[in-house]
Amino acid sequence: MTKNIDEVLSRGVAEILPNTDSLKNLMDTKKIRVYLGIDPTGSLLTLGHSVVLRKLQQFADLGHEVILMIGNGTVKIGDPTGKDTTRPELTDEQIAENFKNWKEQASKVLDFDKIEIKYNGDWLDNLKMTEVIKLMAKVTVQQLIERDMFQKRLEEGKPIYGHEIMYPLLQGYDSVAMDVDLEIGGTDQTFNMMMGRTLQKTYNNHEKWVLTTPIINGTDGRKMSKSYNNFIALTENPNDMYGKLMSVADEMIIPYFTLLTDISIEEISEMKKKIATGDNPMEFKKQLAQTITEMYHNSEKAVAAAENFKITVQNKSASDITPNLVLQTNGDSSHNIATNASIFEIVKMAMPNESNSNIHRLIEQGAVSIDGEKITDPNGEITPKSGSILKTGKRNFYKIILK
Repeated sequence: MTKNIDEVLSRGVAEILPNTDSLKNLMDTKKIRVYLGIDPTGSLLTLGHSVVLRKLQQFADLGHEVILMIGNGTVKIGDPTGKDTTRPELTDEQIAENFKNWKEQASKVLDFDKIEIKYNGDWLDNLKMTEVIKLMAKVTVQQLIERDMFQKRLEEGKPIYGHEIMYPLLQGYDSVAMDVDLEIGGTDQTFNMMMGRTLQKTYNNHEKWVLTTPIINGTDGRKMSKSYNNFIALTENPNDMYGKLMSVADEMIIPYFTLLTDISIEEISEMKKKIATGDNPMEFKKQLAQTITEMYHNSEKAVAAAENFKITVQNKSASDITPNLVLQTNGDSSHNIATNASIFEIVKMAMPNESNSNIHRLIEQGAVSIDGEKITDPNGEITPKSGSILKTGKRNFYKIILK
Protein backbone atom coordinates (compact mmCIF):
# COMPACT_ATOMS: atom_id res chain seq x y z
CA MET A 1 0.00 0.00 0.00
CA THR A 2 1.65 3.22 -1.17
CA LYS A 3 1.53 5.97 1.43
CA ASN A 4 1.54 9.72 0.80
CA ILE A 5 4.46 11.96 1.71
CA ASP A 6 2.82 13.36 4.86
CA GLU A 7 2.24 9.90 6.32
CA VAL A 8 5.71 8.65 5.38
CA LEU A 9 7.24 11.64 7.15
CA SER A 10 5.13 11.29 10.29
CA ARG A 11 4.00 7.73 10.98
CA GLY A 12 6.74 5.62 12.56
CA VAL A 13 9.09 8.62 12.72
CA ALA A 14 10.85 9.74 15.90
CA GLU A 15 12.52 12.85 14.48
CA ILE A 16 13.50 14.53 11.22
CA LEU A 17 16.54 16.82 11.28
CA PRO A 18 16.89 19.68 10.67
CA ASN A 19 13.08 19.77 10.19
CA THR A 20 10.20 18.04 8.46
CA ASP A 21 8.89 20.90 6.35
CA SER A 22 12.10 21.45 4.42
CA LEU A 23 12.38 17.74 3.61
CA LYS A 24 8.76 17.61 2.47
CA ASN A 25 9.35 20.64 0.21
CA LEU A 26 12.33 18.87 -1.35
CA MET A 27 10.33 15.67 -1.92
CA ASP A 28 7.58 17.73 -3.55
CA THR A 29 10.06 19.00 -6.15
CA LYS A 30 12.31 16.01 -6.93
CA LYS A 31 13.02 12.36 -6.36
CA ILE A 32 15.50 12.27 -3.52
CA ARG A 33 18.36 9.85 -2.88
CA VAL A 34 17.83 8.10 0.45
CA TYR A 35 19.77 5.35 2.15
CA LEU A 36 19.87 3.01 5.09
CA GLY A 37 23.19 1.54 6.15
CA ILE A 38 23.46 -1.85 7.81
CA ASP A 39 26.44 -3.70 9.21
CA PRO A 40 26.01 -7.40 8.33
CA THR A 41 26.86 -8.97 11.67
CA GLY A 42 24.69 -12.05 11.07
CA SER A 43 22.03 -10.95 13.52
CA LEU A 44 18.56 -12.46 13.57
CA LEU A 45 16.16 -9.80 12.31
CA THR A 46 13.23 -8.97 14.56
CA LEU A 47 10.07 -6.88 14.42
CA GLY A 48 12.22 -4.18 15.99
CA HIS A 49 14.42 -4.13 12.88
CA SER A 50 11.33 -4.07 10.66
CA VAL A 51 10.45 -0.53 11.77
CA VAL A 52 13.34 1.07 9.87
CA LEU A 53 13.11 -1.47 7.02
CA ARG A 54 9.45 -0.63 6.49
CA LYS A 55 10.30 3.07 6.44
CA LEU A 56 12.96 2.50 3.76
CA GLN A 57 10.47 0.53 1.65
CA GLN A 58 7.94 3.35 1.90
CA PHE A 59 10.37 5.74 0.19
CA ALA A 60 10.95 3.14 -2.52
CA ASP A 61 7.18 2.80 -3.02
CA LEU A 62 6.96 6.57 -3.50
CA GLY A 63 9.44 6.25 -6.35
CA HIS A 64 12.50 7.78 -4.73
CA GLU A 65 16.04 6.51 -5.33
CA VAL A 66 16.57 4.14 -2.44
CA ILE A 67 19.89 2.58 -1.45
CA LEU A 68 20.55 -0.19 1.04
CA MET A 69 24.20 0.24 1.90
CA ILE A 70 26.07 -2.77 3.23
CA GLY A 71 28.79 -1.71 5.65
CA ASN A 72 31.40 -4.23 4.60
CA GLY A 73 33.97 -1.51 5.23
CA THR A 74 32.71 -0.15 8.55
CA VAL A 75 31.75 -3.57 9.94
CA LYS A 76 35.46 -4.41 10.12
CA ILE A 77 35.72 -1.63 12.72
CA GLY A 78 32.48 -2.27 14.60
CA ASP A 79 30.03 0.39 15.72
CA PRO A 80 30.16 0.62 19.54
CA THR A 81 26.54 1.86 19.73
CA GLY A 82 24.87 0.60 22.90
CA LYS A 83 27.94 -1.35 23.92
CA ASP A 84 30.54 -0.75 26.58
CA THR A 85 33.11 -2.94 24.82
CA THR A 86 34.39 -3.31 21.27
CA ARG A 87 33.00 -5.78 18.76
CA PRO A 88 35.12 -8.52 17.13
CA GLU A 89 36.33 -7.93 13.58
CA LEU A 90 34.78 -9.99 10.77
CA THR A 91 36.45 -11.45 7.68
CA ASP A 92 35.23 -10.72 4.14
CA GLU A 93 33.90 -14.28 3.93
CA GLN A 94 31.93 -13.88 7.17
CA ILE A 95 30.54 -10.56 5.99
CA ALA A 96 29.35 -12.06 2.67
CA GLU A 97 27.70 -15.01 4.42
CA ASN A 98 26.08 -12.76 7.02
CA PHE A 99 24.58 -10.49 4.38
CA LYS A 100 23.19 -13.49 2.50
CA ASN A 101 21.40 -14.50 5.69
CA TRP A 102 20.37 -10.90 6.42
CA LYS A 103 18.95 -10.35 2.93
CA GLU A 104 16.90 -13.55 3.09
CA GLN A 105 15.23 -12.31 6.27
CA ALA A 106 14.89 -8.69 5.10
CA SER A 107 13.13 -9.86 1.93
CA LYS A 108 10.06 -10.32 4.08
CA VAL A 109 9.92 -6.50 4.28
CA LEU A 110 12.02 -5.10 1.42
CA ASP A 111 11.33 -5.37 -2.31
CA PHE A 112 14.87 -5.60 -3.65
CA ASP A 113 13.64 -4.94 -7.19
CA LYS A 114 13.06 -1.35 -6.05
CA ILE A 115 16.19 -0.96 -3.95
CA GLU A 116 19.82 -0.57 -5.04
CA ILE A 117 22.50 -2.30 -2.98
CA LYS A 118 25.85 -0.61 -2.44
CA TYR A 119 28.91 -1.60 -0.37
CA ASN A 120 30.88 1.04 1.48
CA GLY A 121 34.04 -1.02 1.21
CA ASP A 122 34.09 0.11 -2.43
CA TRP A 123 35.14 3.60 -1.32
CA LEU A 124 36.39 3.21 2.24
CA ASP A 125 38.91 0.50 1.35
CA ASN A 126 40.37 2.79 -1.32
CA LEU A 127 40.90 5.85 0.86
CA LYS A 128 44.54 6.92 0.94
CA MET A 129 46.22 7.84 4.22
CA THR A 130 46.27 11.53 3.26
CA GLU A 131 42.52 11.37 2.59
CA VAL A 132 41.88 9.74 5.98
CA ILE A 133 43.90 12.45 7.73
CA LYS A 134 41.96 15.15 5.86
CA LEU A 135 38.73 13.45 6.94
CA MET A 136 39.87 13.46 10.58
CA ALA A 137 40.67 17.15 10.27
CA LYS A 138 36.99 17.96 9.60
CA VAL A 139 35.97 17.43 13.25
CA THR A 140 37.45 17.72 16.73
CA VAL A 141 38.17 14.95 19.21
CA GLN A 142 35.67 16.61 21.55
CA GLN A 143 32.95 16.19 18.90
CA LEU A 144 33.81 12.53 18.38
CA ILE A 145 33.65 11.57 22.06
CA GLU A 146 30.32 13.31 22.67
CA ARG A 147 28.52 9.98 22.13
CA ASP A 148 26.77 8.91 25.28
CA MET A 149 28.37 5.46 25.35
CA PHE A 150 31.83 7.03 25.18
CA GLN A 151 30.94 9.37 28.02
CA LYS A 152 29.74 6.37 30.01
CA ARG A 153 33.03 4.56 29.45
CA LEU A 154 34.98 7.63 30.51
CA GLU A 155 32.94 7.86 33.72
CA GLU A 156 33.52 4.15 34.41
CA GLY A 157 37.22 4.32 33.58
CA LYS A 158 36.85 1.94 30.64
CA PRO A 159 38.97 2.31 27.50
CA ILE A 160 37.91 3.98 24.25
CA TYR A 161 40.03 2.78 21.36
CA GLY A 162 41.13 4.99 18.50
CA HIS A 163 39.46 2.92 15.81
CA GLU A 164 36.10 3.27 17.60
CA ILE A 165 36.03 7.05 17.44
CA MET A 166 36.82 6.72 13.73
CA TYR A 167 33.56 4.84 13.13
CA PRO A 168 31.24 7.90 13.04
CA LEU A 169 33.62 9.62 10.61
CA LEU A 170 33.68 6.67 8.23
CA GLN A 171 29.91 6.18 8.41
CA GLY A 172 29.52 9.90 7.83
CA TYR A 173 31.76 9.66 4.78
CA ASP A 174 29.24 7.24 3.23
CA SER A 175 26.87 10.19 2.79
CA VAL A 176 29.63 12.06 0.96
CA ALA A 177 30.55 9.14 -1.30
CA MET A 178 26.91 8.49 -2.31
CA ASP A 179 25.96 12.21 -2.26
CA VAL A 180 22.63 11.48 -0.55
CA ASP A 181 19.74 13.74 0.43
CA LEU A 182 18.46 11.66 3.34
CA GLU A 183 19.67 8.96 5.70
CA ILE A 184 17.32 6.72 7.68
CA GLY A 185 18.16 4.89 10.89
CA GLY A 186 17.08 4.11 14.42
CA THR A 187 17.35 6.71 17.16
CA ASP A 188 20.48 4.90 18.38
CA GLN A 189 22.20 5.99 15.14
CA THR A 190 21.47 9.72 15.41
CA PHE A 191 25.05 10.67 16.30
CA ASN A 192 26.55 8.81 13.33
CA MET A 193 23.93 10.10 10.89
CA MET A 194 24.41 13.70 12.01
CA MET A 195 28.13 13.28 11.43
CA GLY A 196 27.22 12.41 7.84
CA ARG A 197 25.15 15.58 7.65
CA THR A 198 28.16 17.64 8.77
CA LEU A 199 30.52 15.98 6.29
CA GLN A 200 28.06 16.16 3.39
CA LYS A 201 27.83 19.91 3.89
CA THR A 202 31.60 20.25 4.24
CA TYR A 203 32.62 18.11 1.26
CA ASN A 204 29.74 18.55 -1.21
CA ASN A 205 28.04 21.73 0.04
CA HIS A 206 24.89 19.59 -0.05
CA GLU A 207 22.13 19.58 2.56
CA LYS A 208 21.43 16.17 4.07
CA TRP A 209 18.42 15.29 6.20
CA VAL A 210 18.27 12.66 8.91
CA LEU A 211 15.15 10.62 9.73
CA THR A 212 15.13 8.49 12.85
CA THR A 213 12.68 5.70 13.67
CA PRO A 214 11.61 4.68 17.19
CA ILE A 215 13.00 1.74 19.13
CA ILE A 216 10.17 -0.60 20.12
CA ASN A 217 9.78 -2.63 23.29
CA GLY A 218 9.71 -6.40 23.33
CA THR A 219 7.42 -8.91 24.97
CA ASP A 220 8.57 -8.00 28.49
CA GLY A 221 8.27 -4.23 28.14
CA ARG A 222 12.01 -3.63 27.75
CA LYS A 223 13.74 -2.63 24.51
CA MET A 224 13.34 -5.50 22.02
CA SER A 225 16.66 -7.31 22.14
CA LYS A 226 18.05 -10.78 21.62
CA SER A 227 20.05 -10.23 24.81
CA TYR A 228 16.78 -9.98 26.77
CA ASN A 229 15.19 -12.86 24.84
CA ASN A 230 12.09 -10.70 24.44
CA PHE A 231 12.15 -10.46 20.66
CA ILE A 232 9.85 -11.64 17.88
CA ALA A 233 11.87 -12.73 14.85
CA LEU A 234 10.75 -12.04 11.28
CA THR A 235 11.30 -15.76 10.63
CA GLU A 236 9.37 -16.88 13.73
CA ASN A 237 7.06 -19.81 12.99
CA PRO A 238 3.36 -18.80 12.90
CA ASN A 239 2.41 -20.30 16.26
CA ASP A 240 5.28 -18.67 18.12
CA MET A 241 4.82 -15.34 16.33
CA TYR A 242 1.13 -15.23 17.21
CA GLY A 243 1.73 -16.39 20.77
CA LYS A 244 4.53 -13.91 21.44
CA LEU A 245 2.41 -11.05 20.08
CA MET A 246 -0.38 -12.08 22.43
CA SER A 247 2.05 -11.76 25.34
CA VAL A 248 2.98 -8.10 24.78
CA ALA A 249 1.70 -5.54 27.26
CA ASP A 250 -1.66 -3.90 26.52
CA GLU A 251 -0.02 -0.48 26.22
CA MET A 252 2.02 -1.78 23.27
CA ILE A 253 -1.04 -2.61 21.13
CA ILE A 254 -1.37 0.86 19.58
CA PRO A 255 2.40 1.42 19.03
CA TYR A 256 2.68 -2.03 17.42
CA PHE A 257 -0.24 -1.34 15.10
CA THR A 258 1.27 2.04 14.22
CA LEU A 259 4.87 0.94 13.66
CA LEU A 260 4.51 -2.61 12.42
CA THR A 261 1.37 -2.74 10.28
CA ASP A 262 -0.41 -0.92 7.44
CA ILE A 263 -3.70 -0.61 9.34
CA SER A 264 -4.93 2.92 8.70
CA ILE A 265 -4.26 5.71 11.18
CA GLU A 266 -8.02 6.33 11.37
CA GLU A 267 -8.71 2.73 12.36
CA ILE A 268 -5.90 2.78 14.92
CA SER A 269 -7.25 6.00 16.42
CA GLU A 270 -10.66 4.36 16.78
CA MET A 271 -9.08 1.38 18.56
CA LYS A 272 -7.28 3.75 20.92
CA LYS A 273 -10.56 5.47 21.80
CA LYS A 274 -12.32 2.16 22.42
CA ILE A 275 -9.56 0.88 24.70
CA ALA A 276 -9.57 4.18 26.61
CA THR A 277 -13.35 3.94 27.14
CA GLY A 278 -13.27 0.41 28.48
CA ASP A 279 -13.30 -2.06 25.55
CA ASN A 280 -11.38 -5.27 26.26
CA PRO A 281 -7.80 -4.87 24.91
CA MET A 282 -7.63 -8.63 24.33
CA GLU A 283 -9.78 -8.38 21.20
CA PHE A 284 -7.48 -5.76 19.69
CA LYS A 285 -4.42 -7.77 20.66
CA LYS A 286 -5.87 -10.77 18.82
CA GLN A 287 -6.34 -8.57 15.76
CA LEU A 288 -2.75 -7.38 16.09
CA ALA A 289 -1.38 -10.93 16.36
CA GLN A 290 -3.50 -12.06 13.42
CA THR A 291 -2.48 -9.09 11.26
CA ILE A 292 1.28 -9.40 11.82
CA THR A 293 1.33 -13.20 11.57
CA GLU A 294 -0.49 -12.93 8.24
CA MET A 295 2.01 -10.32 7.02
CA TYR A 296 4.97 -12.65 7.52
CA HIS A 297 3.22 -15.89 6.62
CA ASN A 298 -0.26 -15.97 5.07
CA SER A 299 -3.91 -15.79 6.03
CA GLU A 300 -4.36 -19.54 6.37
CA LYS A 301 -1.37 -19.92 8.71
CA ALA A 302 -2.45 -16.90 10.75
CA VAL A 303 -5.92 -18.40 11.27
CA ALA A 304 -4.36 -21.73 12.24
CA ALA A 305 -2.03 -19.98 14.69
CA ALA A 306 -4.99 -18.19 16.28
CA GLU A 307 -6.80 -21.52 16.69
CA ASN A 308 -3.64 -23.10 18.10
CA PHE A 309 -3.34 -20.29 20.66
CA LYS A 310 -7.00 -20.67 21.63
CA ILE A 311 -6.66 -24.40 22.21
CA THR A 312 -3.23 -24.56 23.84
CA VAL A 313 -3.21 -21.35 25.86
CA GLN A 314 -6.75 -20.09 26.36
CA ASN A 315 -8.44 -23.50 26.68
CA LYS A 316 -5.36 -25.18 28.25
CA SER A 317 -5.75 -28.27 26.07
CA ALA A 318 -3.84 -29.95 23.26
CA SER A 319 -6.08 -32.97 22.85
CA ASP A 320 -7.49 -31.89 19.50
CA ILE A 321 -4.51 -29.89 18.27
CA THR A 322 -3.61 -29.76 14.59
CA PRO A 323 -1.64 -30.57 12.59
CA ASN A 324 -1.34 -34.32 12.96
CA LEU A 325 2.11 -35.82 12.56
CA VAL A 326 1.51 -38.99 10.58
CA LEU A 327 4.35 -41.49 10.93
CA GLN A 328 4.52 -44.48 8.58
CA THR A 329 5.81 -47.62 10.28
CA ASN A 330 6.41 -49.26 6.91
CA GLY A 331 6.37 -48.43 3.22
CA ASP A 332 7.93 -45.56 1.34
CA SER A 333 7.33 -42.20 2.92
CA SER A 334 9.28 -39.13 3.98
CA HIS A 335 7.73 -39.80 7.40
CA ASN A 336 8.78 -43.46 7.42
CA ILE A 337 9.93 -44.46 10.89
CA ALA A 338 11.20 -47.55 12.65
CA THR A 339 9.56 -49.02 15.74
CA ASN A 340 12.14 -47.21 17.84
CA ALA A 341 13.29 -43.77 16.72
CA SER A 342 15.39 -40.96 18.14
CA ILE A 343 13.55 -37.90 19.36
CA PHE A 344 15.66 -35.90 16.89
CA GLU A 345 14.22 -37.90 13.97
CA ILE A 346 10.65 -37.32 15.11
CA VAL A 347 11.09 -33.59 15.71
CA LYS A 348 12.79 -33.24 12.33
CA MET A 349 9.76 -34.85 10.69
CA ALA A 350 7.48 -32.41 12.48
CA MET A 351 9.68 -29.41 11.61
CA PRO A 352 11.36 -30.26 8.29
CA ASN A 353 12.33 -26.65 7.56
CA GLU A 354 14.11 -26.20 10.88
CA SER A 355 17.91 -26.56 10.88
CA ASN A 356 19.45 -29.60 12.56
CA SER A 357 21.37 -27.37 14.97
CA ASN A 358 18.19 -25.58 16.09
CA ILE A 359 16.43 -28.89 16.65
CA HIS A 360 19.36 -30.15 18.74
CA ARG A 361 19.25 -26.92 20.74
CA LEU A 362 15.49 -27.20 21.36
CA ILE A 363 15.84 -30.74 22.65
CA GLU A 364 18.90 -30.09 24.79
CA GLN A 365 17.24 -27.04 26.39
CA GLY A 366 14.24 -29.10 27.47
CA ALA A 367 11.84 -27.51 24.98
CA VAL A 368 10.65 -30.83 23.56
CA SER A 369 8.31 -33.26 25.27
CA ILE A 370 5.98 -36.17 24.46
CA ASP A 371 2.84 -36.44 26.54
CA GLY A 372 4.29 -33.93 28.98
CA GLU A 373 7.59 -35.77 29.52
CA LYS A 374 10.62 -33.68 28.60
CA ILE A 375 13.34 -35.31 26.53
CA THR A 376 16.75 -33.66 26.53
CA ASP A 377 18.89 -36.19 24.67
CA PRO A 378 18.56 -35.72 20.88
CA ASN A 379 19.78 -39.29 20.34
CA GLY A 380 17.49 -40.82 22.94
CA GLU A 381 15.22 -43.48 21.42
CA ILE A 382 11.50 -43.66 22.03
CA THR A 383 8.64 -45.83 20.84
CA PRO A 384 6.03 -43.45 19.39
CA LYS A 385 2.37 -44.20 20.07
CA SER A 386 -0.71 -43.09 18.17
CA GLY A 387 -2.43 -40.24 19.95
CA SER A 388 0.66 -39.02 21.78
CA ILE A 389 1.18 -35.26 21.83
CA LEU A 390 4.57 -33.95 20.72
CA LYS A 391 5.38 -30.45 21.93
CA THR A 392 8.25 -28.39 20.52
CA GLY A 393 8.98 -24.97 21.94
CA LYS A 394 6.27 -23.16 23.88
CA ARG A 395 3.37 -23.36 21.47
CA ASN A 396 3.91 -26.03 18.80
CA PHE A 397 1.92 -29.24 19.28
CA TYR A 398 1.54 -32.27 17.04
CA LYS A 399 -0.67 -35.30 17.50
CA ILE A 400 1.27 -38.42 16.50
CA ILE A 401 -0.66 -40.80 14.26
CA LEU A 402 0.92 -44.16 13.33
CA LYS A 403 -0.05 -45.85 10.09
